[in-house]
Amino acid sequence: MGSMDLRLTDRCIVVTGASRGLGLAAAKALVAEGAKVVLVARDQEVLNAAVKDLGPGNAVGIAADLAGETTSEIATAAALARFGRLDGALISAGSPPPGTPMDSSEHAWRQAFETVFLGGLRIARATVSGTTAEAIPSGTGASIVFVLSTSVRSPIPGLSLSNGLRPGLAMMVKDLADEVGPLGIRVNGIMPGRVATDNVFAQDARSGNPETVRRRREATIPLRRYGNPEEFGSVAAFLLSPVASYVNGSIVAVDGGALRAV
Repeated sequence: MGSMDLRLTDRCIVVTGASRGLGLAAAKALVAEGAKVVLVARDQEVLNAAVKDLGPGNAVGIAADLAGETTSEIATAAALARFGRLDGALISAGSPPPGTPMDSSEHAWRQAFETVFLGGLRIARATVSGTTAEAIPSGTGASIVFVLSTSVRSPIPGLSLSNGLRPGLAMMVKDLADEVGPLGIRVNGIMPGRVATDNVFAQDARSGNPETVRRRREATIPLRRYGNPEEFGSVAAFLLSPVASYVNGSIVAVDGGALRAV
């Protein structure tokens, strides 16, 4: 990230969906900037590998489901117990399963809502309650970032659960930013586009030959390529840092210019 100091040294951030993909990319960027991270993910084995990769002194792993009612409290407690402070959260829930409005079951809708919406909201609430940074008037208060999707602004064919939930979550980001801004806590969202993660490769594979699908999709992106996870991680680390102290209630696209909506 060049020579800019994001002033993240020893700040502690909870990162959900953290064992792979965008969550792990953000955790790597945070640790590279000197932060400590509490990783939350379902797969203990993959989580252990991520902690080892980041350095046990920099990271602790919590194997838990974001939809679990106590997950947020456990993550917050782990931050305070292990690192003695809590300065924010990157809330990533991954993509709900593909489907259309007609063929997605009610169970799938409920499960997606529990994970993507309520699970994320719980983490945000617990972060607000547990934050330890001196917030006002220093500009170094806690920062909460929701990983959303370009489906906030424009629907993605075949991903109706995401299309249905992400715009509401983006509005909740705005609402929460209004509510906790006076405490010196910032809340923002990121809309990743086509970033080269396992999840995006799987989406491509469902649509036909992965290479052909990728080339076709890259042709619709002004930068003519998929993003790298590191490019997403850099933006996440910036928004979570005190350097972004006046960015609040914003929904930032990291999509190579693909979104046609302003």
